[in-house]
Amino acid sequence: MSAATSPLPHSTTHAIDAFLAPYDHPGVPGASVIVLRDGVPVFERAYGSADLESHTPATITTDYRLASLTKAFTAMSIMLLVKDGKLHLDDRAIDVLPGFPAYGRDIRIRNLLTHTSGLVDYEDFVPDSQTTQLSDDDVLRLMHRTDTLNFAPGSQYHYSNSAFVLLGLIVAHASGTPFPRFLHDRIFAPLHMDSTVAYVKGTSRVPNRAYGYTGDSTGHFTRTDQSSTSATLGDGGVYTSVADMAKWSNALDNAALVDSATMRQAWSPTMLTTGKESGYGFGWFVDTVDGRLQLRHHGESTGFTNGILKYPARKLTIVVLTNRTGGTPWAICDSIAALFP
Repeated sequence: MSAATSPLPHSTTHAIDAFLAPYDHPGVPGASVIVLRDGVPVFERAYGSADLESHTPATITTDYRLASLTKAFTAMSIMLLVKDGKLHLDDRAIDVLPGFPAYGRDIRIRNLLTHTSGLVDYEDFVPDSQTTQLSDDDVLRLMHRTDTLNFAPGSQYHYSNSAFVLLGLIVAHASGTPFPRFLHDRIFAPLHMDSTVAYVKGTSRVPNRAYGYTGDSTGHFTRTDQSSTSATLGDGGVYTSVADMAKWSNALDNAALVDSATMRQAWSPTMLTTGKESGYGFGWFVDTVDGRLQLRHHGESTGFTNGILKYPARKLTIVVLTNRTGGTPWAICDSIAALFP
């Protein structure tokens, strides 16, 4: 276990350690945790191993595959292009992305951001026998294997990895820059997130990479770092550390990339055409808890399970990143948050 000096009472750090006990052994896949209060880390600690084969311990600078925590970065990329005047939230996707399926002619960028597009999940078209990894362009092609939507755009909420893969493609087309480069140039570099990368095999490197694992009933872990859907970018392809996530969180809180009005929009629940709220904004689950805004997201993919929780009014952010299939880091975030009234 690696730890940073913490000003917290021993009882608080002991409680957090207890929540992370299943990860706190050098022979198991690990976890990295950071707690920010008013933008300042008050707890940052790592447990277990980033790489079992090389016996590399996890640290607060270990880079994990974020899985769906990536979606907030994809959403920010769209917001930056709206700020630039290159996109508008109510643009039709078919008008800004060549090859977008005709049956989705009424889908707006806003619908993609808020999981209200009605698009079928691309994973439904991937057979269990698939061995080669899908690219974002492959996902666009898979969208042509049907000719219908699940529902009229804007009328319902249905969580959609398809939508966020396509948003990554829209960013690339509208900006004229490959999506990984756009993320680097417009988000990671300005925020000095120096170990953060949208990973593309053969063209990019993860500096302090954690590898993903899956355990069996005996407690033995097997490396399961990649799957056929681990190479798509817009829905889950960013690798980063809790140390860099602190920089990201503070940038959001301080409206460092887009203005405060845009952040309020991103952090507001979407109103469906039925008049009901969906509980999702732009890349964030949005709720009200005890009268205060709660923002959260989970991320699950082969070998990685993650959670982030933010209470802006409490100036509290918690990030838990793990390199194993299964577990409930989002529940750990909730348990930690209860220690900070």
